Amino acid sequence: MSGTEGKLVFFGELLIRLTAPGNELLMQSPSLSLHVGGAEANVAIGLAHLGHDCAMVSKIPSNALGRGAVAAVRGAGVDCAAVTLHPGRMGLYFLSVGAGLRASEIVYDRAGSSFAATGPEDYDFDQLLAGAGLLHLSGITPALGPRSAEAALGAARAAKRLGVPVSFDGNYRAMLWEAWDSDPRRVLSELIGSADILFGNHRDLSLVLGQEFSGEGEDRRREAAEAGFAAFPALKLIASTARHTATADHHRIAARVDLRDSCHQTAEIDVTGIVDRIGAGDAFAAGVLHAHLGGGDARAMAESGLALTCLKHSLPGDASRFGQADIDAFHGGGLDVRR
Repeated sequence: MSGTEGKLVFFGELLIRLTAPGNELLMQSPSLSLHVGGAEANVAIGLAHLGHDCAMVSKIPSNALGRGAVAAVRGAGVDCAAVTLHPGRMGLYFLSVGAGLRASEIVYDRAGSSFAATGPEDYDFDQLLAGAGLLHLSGITPALGPRSAEAALGAARAAKRLGVPVSFDGNYRAMLWEAWDSDPRRVLSELIGSADILFGNHRDLSLVLGQEFSGEGEDRRREAAEAGFAAFPALKLIASTARHTATADHHRIAARVDLRDSCHQTAEIDVTGIVDRIGAGDAFAAGVLHAHLGGGDARAMAESGLALTCLKHSLPGDASRFGQADIDAFHGGGLDVRR
């Protein structure tokens, strides 16, 4: 695919995730497993495994944690030449995986990270986005603090100035926004206003538009999408999932893509025996973008996103590592051993 599109650029924080073993609570045992992720990096890794030319832009500390994170992302096929050093520390988060009727729980430890300390002056976005086919951002970056909020806005403004399409995942994280004197509605409204593609549901649109939308039923979800298109003239595509949680390891998931003149919502899929749901939204974004970049319609994008988000639940770690053959097998319904 890299021969038919410009490089896909992802701007955001690389993170290290530390997970309690099995379904234990944090600190129940004196051991933690380590994975490397980050919302934007997860999408980059997912698309790299689908054959796209992906490049990460970020800042890391000059220590073993930073170097290890870059090595992991580079090893997954993502160009990390623009992941450079900056004073600070590595962003971390801790996960206790839920089971049965107990939900998973995350503890963030990201304050003072190398990435969160950077502002727009620390990046030459015009150079970094030269020739790019897409810029992907998420709402996590501006939620980290005022400096990173201005950096995200700077990236989006540069992309619009250069004519680079912008993909934005709302990824609203209340705990991060509430940790500082923030104005999420203002910042997210500008970022969505710069976007061609929005990954967000009726709750994201309710937040930025200041009016309540319901997610119950396809007609109400279409109403929210149409309000989003009316408020943000540059938007061409809105993609979302609907998740019903029966237990921690049994969810029902449907995917939806709204275009200005058409839409498609998939049937609901039962996802059972969940191994790891972290990063499922990022896998969905990768699946939708993969089909979009290939010229797919609303149905193709929704089904590609649904396949990757469902498959991600079977895989430990934060990112999808599936290829087109895996998407095809998912839609083919073949669960026997592939030999």
